[in-house]
Amino acid sequence: MATLALLAGCQMFGGDLKESAFRPSDNPVTVDSVSRNNRLAELARSQHPRILATYGGEYSDPKLERMVAKVVGNLTTVSGNPTQTYRITILNSPNVNAFALPGGYLYVTRGLLALANDSAELAAVISHEMGHVTANHGLQRQQKEAEEVLATKVVTDVLGESPTAKVALIRGKLRLAQFSRNQELEADAIGIKASAQAGFDPFAAGRFLQSMAAYSDFRSISGATDPSLDFLASHPNAPQRIELAKRHARQFGAPGTGVTERDSFLAGIDGLLFGDTPEEGYVRGTTFLHPRLGVSFSVPSGFVIDNSAAAVTATGPGDIAVRFDGVTIDKGVALTDYLRSGWVAGLEDASVRTETINGNEAALASARADGWQFDIVVIRAGGQVYRLLTAAPIASTALNSVARSVSGSFHVLTAAEKAALKPLRIRVVTVRPGQTMGTLAAQMVGVDRKLDLFRVLNGLAPGATVSAGDKVKIVTDR
Repeated sequence: MATLALLAGCQMFGGDLKESAFRPSDNPVTVDSVSRNNRLAELARSQHPRILATYGGEYSDPKLERMVAKVVGNLTTVSGNPTQTYRITILNSPNVNAFALPGGYLYVTRGLLALANDSAELAAVISHEMGHVTANHGLQRQQKEAEEVLATKVVTDVLGESPTAKVALIRGKLRLAQFSRNQELEADAIGIKASAQAGFDPFAAGRFLQSMAAYSDFRSISGATDPSLDFLASHPNAPQRIELAKRHARQFGAPGTGVTERDSFLAGIDGLLFGDTPEEGYVRGTTFLHPRLGVSFSVPSGFVIDNSAAAVTATGPGDIAVRFDGVTIDKGVALTDYLRSGWVAGLEDASVRTETINGNEAALASARADGWQFDIVVIRAGGQVYRLLTAAPIASTALNSVARSVSGSFHVLTAAEKAALKPLRIRVVTVRPGQTMGTLAAQMVGVDRKLDLFRVLNGLAPGATVSAGDKVKIVTDR
């Protein structure tokens, strides 16, 4: 949810929005409630390790954690119940997300921290989530769900391999963090009030909403989405909500009221991991490289790669899609036998054949099902078997050329290639005289549409400029 209509489970707002009498609950569900045998808070605590598994674990960076803890500390002193306890976890996920669970469990991803530009914007996110907790929204939401089913489903979804489990994963995340429109507005009002009372700029909530809208547009154009972990693409920005956030902020003064603590925030996120982790592999343009597995492949120009927890996928012109993943198969099982083992629907048996791809044993096959044609390649490399599946509409004539290009690019990384791969990070730099947004964006590596991303990361409108002495964020592997 965060302070926005765009994140997990946040609803799209239509029609006229009216302000109503928002007030926190007199009996908020907090971490302390667990000791009073609150079943929902116990459930939230049991879900914590499952959330960590879904979102890449906890992101550990003492400097960053101190900065976030300071913001949380300032907010708790002015909350409706200053004795309540919150546990905030930074999740090691590039997806932009934040949410709350009963029991005072607050979560924010490093992807969201990379998008924010000052402490006031972070305070807007966290105070919004605190608003959900103090208003008992989690309690209201969970009472409408089958609690035990949800708890077991999160585990099943994370570990499941079937397409059904993947669909359930998306639905499970929607249920996990879904609040109603009125609850989102209520949390907005509570959060803006709390952040303003803590001395932060109350207009940061509307400002961050704008950044979220820009990021949503950037993602939708690039085509890279992971609907199970964030919902930027499927929840368009609601201008009415931004205007309502500004209206709330004006109750506490004119723009410029409150502190932003931009310098301390930027110091906290300097060096923050950006994008994928070494454990997930890296996307560099149209190439996917996995330093731990030691393999790489490329897709044709015009394709966009999305590296998600479940698999690496790529989409391109003509509705052609590519999927890459790995499976564990006994060394004694022939790859041709594996292709014929029943996991490929519509397999054309006569198409099964063996081949060597860049020195690696491989088997290829074709399939047709439900108006689609498929090219399937399985490759044995380094004791692991990898699958490359290319799909195209039945009438497409480009399937074979795309599939051969992709499979032909698969290779085992050399020691030098692996050593040269480094994760991308957010680096804060000071603008020097003569530098422009274009020259600063050109310094970025490992990302596409550099100028667009530079604007989004720094919250810069299309007509904005930078001046000598400004501090800005870039993405680099240095």
